Amino acid sequence: MRMEGTFEVGAPRERVWRCITDPTLMVACIPGCEEIAPVDARRYRARVLVEVGPVKARFNLVVEVVEELPFERVASVTRGEEGTRASILSAENMVILAEIGPALTEVRYSSDVSVTGRLAKYGLGMMKKRVDRLGVEFAERFRERIAAGATSA
Repeated sequence: MRMEGTFEVGAPRERVWRCITDPTLMVACIPGCEEIAPVDARRYRARVLVEVGPVKARFNLVVEVVEELPFERVASVTRGEEGTRASILSAENMVILAEIGPALTEVRYSSDVSVTGRLAKYGLGMMKKRVDRLGVEFAERFRERIAAGATSA
């Protein structure tokens, strides 16, 4: 399943970069994200609750940054499972930042997501319908944090 979108943020690209690469800020922006903690300089552990209709799955994930070009793009790979391995998730992710003006940045994101197991069996059809809404929720939350003056710790 592919998830992709574009949104604009009223801030310079360098500031957007600092925020988009700050796990403390991202936990508040990613729908369902309950926790993000660094493992090392390139890997993070995350716990994310995915709710699709009546199906709920809490994933323990490892996110690994595989490419980073400061202020321009970051690529990562996400892998993990629901607590009992009832569902397994993997994703290849890309975020690209483009400066549109002195205080305006375009954020383009894409993610190729694969889900197997219980969540795929019972919730995949509903999940495909919800994917676009997840991107919109993320963009709204991210813009709110930027407008409130969020910066990297």
